[in-house]
Amino acid sequence: MPSYQYRGRSSQGEQVKGIIDAGSESAAADQLMSRGVIPLELTLAKETKEFSLQSLFKGKVALEELQIFTRQMYSLTRSGIPILRAIAGLSETTHSVRMKEALDDISEQLTSGRPLSSAMNQHPDVFDALFVSMVHVGENTGKLEDAFIQLSGYIEREQETRRRIKAAMRYPIFVLIAIAIAMVILNIMVIPKFAEMFSRFGADLPWATKLLINTSSIFVNYWPVMIVGLITGFVGIRYWHSTEKGEKQWDKWKLNIPAVGSIIERSTLSRYCRSFSMMLSAGVPMTQALSLVADAVDNAYMHDSIVGMRRGIESGESMLRVSNNSQLFTPLVLQMVAVGEETGQIDQLLNDAADFYEGEVDYDLKNLTAKLEPILIGFVACIVLILALGIYLPMWDMLNVVKGGG
Repeated sequence: MPSYQYRGRSSQGEQVKGIIDAGSESAAADQLMSRGVIPLELTLAKETKEFSLQSLFKGKVALEELQIFTRQMYSLTRSGIPILRAIAGLSETTHSVRMKEALDDISEQLTSGRPLSSAMNQHPDVFDALFVSMVHVGENTGKLEDAFIQLSGYIEREQETRRRIKAAMRYPIFVLIAIAIAMVILNIMVIPKFAEMFSRFGADLPWATKLLINTSSIFVNYWPVMIVGLITGFVGIRYWHSTEKGEKQWDKWKLNIPAVGSIIERSTLSRYCRSFSMMLSAGVPMTQALSLVADAVDNAYMHDSIVGMRRGIESGESMLRVSNNSQLFTPLVLQMVAVGEETGQIDQLLNDAADFYEGEVDYDLKNLTAKLEPILIGFVACIVLILALGIYLPMWDMLNVVKGGG
């Protein structure tokens, strides 16, 4: 459930501020009015990210674990088992330490009378805003089992997409790691032997040989500095990425990576369409659904565009107009949105748009290896060429000198 920062006046006329949990802005305003507070300003609270070495390496609950949890919760709630007993039982059977901690805490909160969605909201590293809001809608409509089966299907599709991306990237990553290991071994163990041999002749060496010798010298003499630099660079990049500006800049850059950026973009848009359709079909208001979906896309750059769409909806613009102004979608998807608005079936059309994007992503992933192979071969060819020129050219020169002297 989202949190809202508010500023208002109490019944005594005093100014009050604070944070309140509610399903929507109107629900938050109603809660404040029931407390005798007149809301003057109400904004969606944004979680602040705290940087620490522990946060750098702290893992989240895997999608597989969350998928099992949602599927089991669907089965248990459909069978009529009380929520408290279901949560306690799943806590005993889960293999994830983090999930067990979260479920134990949720069980305690349920015992004290808190709703399930409110208890889940206390663990954002396990249950994101989209998950909590779907559970909240299920609680209010009495269809909690439907919320869990929808979430189960959503997580399952997300798993499949990530699995396909990992499978497509496995080959190029393996090649790059092998190249890196080979370069380290060559620079530390092989090239120094040739450098020692070439120095005995005192001949003028070609540029390729000088490049290899200088690179090898850096590896041999400054490897502690290089390791410290790598660790410092890794921590620095993670810190930069943990900042709001850094995260937004990186999310914008990765959409422009050659061969891969378009796949990431369409995969993210598929997630947007799928989650937005799920929220609308569950009865979540469009503006609140857009706020939740903005977090679900897991891209800070696209997040701002989707929040801009929400502001346009709030100012009275149509869904088609704000979608067109965002410049995120292809003309075909915009046509689907237009038809969905006219027929009142925008959730179904968004679901079709998600299928369209997933089909494109699947096709591009199947052809990704074929696109990357020429690039990798060209990269390896350049390295081999420099090694051949750097090692064999001086040897030919020395052989000619030996023949001439003979």
